Amino acid sequence: MSFLDPQDWTFPVPIAYGPGRLAEIATLCEGAGMSRPLIVTDRGSAPLPFMDALTAHLAKGGLTSAVYSGISPNPRDDEIAAGCKAFADGNHDGVIAIGGGSGMDGGKAVALMALNDLPLWDFEFEQTPPKHARFPPLICIPTTAGTGAETESTAMITDTVQGVKWCVWHPALKPACALLDPELTLGLPPHLTAWTGADAMVHAIEAYCVPGFHPLCDGAALEGLRLVAHWLHIAVAEPDNIEARGAMLAGSCLAGIAFLKGLGLVHAISHMIGAEYDTQHGLTNAVLLPEVLRFNAPDIAHKITPMSQAMGLTTTDFESFHAHIDAMLRQIAIPATLTEIGVPDDCAARIAKKALRDSAAGTNPRSLTAAQVQKVIEAALHPNDPA
Repeated sequence: MSFLDPQDWTFPVPIAYGPGRLAEIATLCEGAGMSRPLIVTDRGSAPLPFMDALTAHLAKGGLTSAVYSGISPNPRDDEIAAGCKAFADGNHDGVIAIGGGSGMDGGKAVALMALNDLPLWDFEFEQTPPKHARFPPLICIPTTAGTGAETESTAMITDTVQGVKWCVWHPALKPACALLDPELTLGLPPHLTAWTGADAMVHAIEAYCVPGFHPLCDGAALEGLRLVAHWLHIAVAEPDNIEARGAMLAGSCLAGIAFLKGLGLVHAISHMIGAEYDTQHGLTNAVLLPEVLRFNAPDIAHKITPMSQAMGLTTTDFESFHAHIDAMLRQIAIPATLTEIGVPDDCAARIAKKALRDSAAGTNPRSLTAAQVQKVIEAALHPNDPA
């Protein structure tokens, strides 16, 4: 495909792809049944130019809007409550979730809760979904090519009481539209392009390695991995390359669709590290990936050849695949250790116990014990330690 041409896709939700398509947001809102949207984003995105462009396009289309930007890099339950208050106080009738993973997770969680007088954790992924929940229309607009979660209601939110992250969602809340405009990612600094792009790669790899027969998700994972493997270093090196930005958005979206099958130990650990130490999610995933691949190697041997082929490798053994992943991460300047991103040496045992409670631990291809997870974390803290 040409990544410069507009495309409309219908699976798994309506997706409007193409440079410049943010200009269509008023029409998309009206089609979704909203005329007074609440725009939810993260604090880092709030002052960026695409926010002014978004509100201007809405106003030009005759829609009134307001912005709630109180979302942290790792969204918190109290921030979601404040967003719901803003929704009610402004008499809004829909939510636009825009930003990177945190902004979109915040917006999706606000949409989950805005019309429901229920505890947030009633929507936790492994709970029975509330039967009579109601939701406003939701539109998701990613401004990074990493999270890939713009086609579902899933959101990772920090429980400020327990100090853990939980996945909240509801199967009846689907985005009315996902808008993928590569122009919105052009201003992303190289290090954030690298971190979020690595996140997309982790999504594709972990989703593909989840056991079970799911050809739709597996196909999306491999195509997402193909796109990210080819275009990530280009997007980092050439930040104004709109084709690379578009390819990364498409690859990220595919990887996000794929992880509806599940994720694995990278995410189980990363969620809990993020909840405690507020580390950037994609960066944490990237640092953890090599050690988790090494741990899972006995149970993903049959997955290595298809992933290697998707990445364009001529050799398909595990060591070659692992070495290529290491080289890709070094090429985009991913740190080698968790300590380099602010994770303390003494956290491994505590984080391991929390990680086992994460839903992603249940779909890891290799069964897990706290002791095994602790060793993986310790190896990621000190990967060159002979012990």
